[in-house]
Amino acid sequence: MATSRPALITLTALAPVSWGTTYAVTTEFLPADRPLFTGLMRALPAGLLLLALARVLPRGAWWWKAAVLGALNIGAFFPLLFLAAYRLPGGMAAVVGSAGPLFVAGLAALLLGQRPTRRTLLTGAVAAFGVSLVVLRAAGALDALGVLAALAATVSMSAGTVLTQRWGRPEGVGPLALTGWQLTAGGLLIAPLAFLVEGAPPALDGRAAGGYLYLAVANTAVAYWLWFRGIGRLTATQVTFLGPLSPLTAAVVGWAALGQALTPLQLAGMALAFGATVAGQAGPRRTAAAPRTLAFGRPVRPSVSRRGTRPGEYVSAGPGPRR
Repeated sequence: MATSRPALITLTALAPVSWGTTYAVTTEFLPADRPLFTGLMRALPAGLLLLALARVLPRGAWWWKAAVLGALNIGAFFPLLFLAAYRLPGGMAAVVGSAGPLFVAGLAALLLGQRPTRRTLLTGAVAAFGVSLVVLRAAGALDALGVLAALAATVSMSAGTVLTQRWGRPEGVGPLALTGWQLTAGGLLIAPLAFLVEGAPPALDGRAAGGYLYLAVANTAVAYWLWFRGIGRLTATQVTFLGPLSPLTAAVVGWAALGQALTPLQLAGMALAFGATVAGQAGPRRTAAAPRTLAFGRPVRPSVSRRGTRPGEYVSAGPGPRR
């Protein structure tokens, strides 16, 4: 069944909105100081569930492509994001992550031959500024390792988004299977790191089990399926401009459920970031007859084809968003 463009954007936007609830779920339901175990519990069960539903395994070159995408979008992204969140003050990790549209614009120009417009660059800068007003807190000196981790996480997710669009999907394989491949590969990458750094899994009560169940099913399996489905039908830049919805949702959830106040400056930042998100969806639409461009000597399909695919998620160490 065909999906209209506004409906497709709305469904894809549900992914970062869901990720915006991660901070509240983590702080209120899950064991403290287990970021790698939490990343593992988000990725691997969700990936195995989707694999069981899709019943499709990679073939040929897609074994290594799925491993690369899983590492960039999940396996490397989760640990780097949490490392940045624990070492940076306030919402600095989310601010760095909100620059994802700018990274994607640069990588799309390099790998897909899609030149960023001045409007795209300006809108990306406005989105990052708006997010900074919402989540940034003045606290302490910046940690160099934390900043590098935040930058690496953003670049990792941006590269995964662009490569997903460049490689598309194998013939006859849907977004459900592609999502399952990546989540499983990413989870398998996190598993040894989690046990090596954090030791044996913690004891879980009913509250924690429910929190992990929500993260694995709604927050990861369903959300990432919607995300990669959107990436396959929208441009990489359009999808990434939905990323600021994650820290904005986290701020709203913090206000509504955790009693965190929102200042007038934060409300202004939310308006800026949301306006930039909407503007990021209004780029020129290519037609199916548009000529293909070359990236490193290889033909690349225009953005209206099935090729295409995420921020990534945003995390805050303090009373800000964690995706």
